[in-house]
Amino acid sequence: MTYQHILAESQGDVRVLTLNRPDRLNAAPPALFDELRDALGDLGGARAVLITGAGRAFCSGADVAGGALGGDDPGEATHAALTDHYNPTIAALFDLAVPVVSAVRGPAAGIGCSLALAADFCVASETGYFLQAFVNIGLIPDGGATWMLPRLIGRARATEMMLLGERVPAAKALDWGMIHKVVADDALDAEALALATRLAAGPTRALGLMRRALGRALESDYASALAAEATAQREARGSADSHEGGIAFLAKRKPVFTGR
Repeated sequence: MTYQHILAESQGDVRVLTLNRPDRLNAAPPALFDELRDALGDLGGARAVLITGAGRAFCSGADVAGGALGGDDPGEATHAALTDHYNPTIAALFDLAVPVVSAVRGPAAGIGCSLALAADFCVASETGYFLQAFVNIGLIPDGGATWMLPRLIGRARATEMMLLGERVPAAKALDWGMIHKVVADDALDAEALALATRLAAGPTRALGLMRRALGRALESDYASALAAEATAQREARGSADSHEGGIAFLAKRKPVFTGR
């Protein structure tokens, strides 16, 4: 499918999705998130996803200048945009059966911050920063930020980020445990792709089960997490990759996983 707001291409077993509105710092209208959701639903056999932005930004937030969040009743328009477009895409990313890497250069603001942090691994360049500036325009964070941020960095830091609305530079985000890694700006694309490629070469079914178990465990008690692990382990144990892993372990060689 040809998209208007994103680019979708395969690099080996990695599906690379690029927010492609560099003239707007990749500000995201609802249609951009619809395209992302469509692309996530048809990965063409890819075993990992890399989400990045064209130009000097990851995503500067929702495109409030595009008119989709205004009209006679902007509150209702914003609610509809979140309910029908932005939130379903974040949910689809959360439920994906393959690992996800995000690569942040420049701003990851508002819904762009939520998108970047919804990945399993967020790699940022030295120019990258994360921003929840909703307080400056009398709104609240969205895209799952109020759920995500306290779990990533704790309530005190999440409160600081949301209520003060100040930039969190990449180095500080790393120190807080918000992101995976900070690299030089000119190394970002290669580093992020290398990580996604490494994940794509892993035991895909097991990795998908891991990411889902991690998400659900945040809301479950210990006994429920134990039971869910046992169920997922039964599925993983029946996979071809598990069989290959066992044979490789006994043979003292590196396993070759196929994603089955």
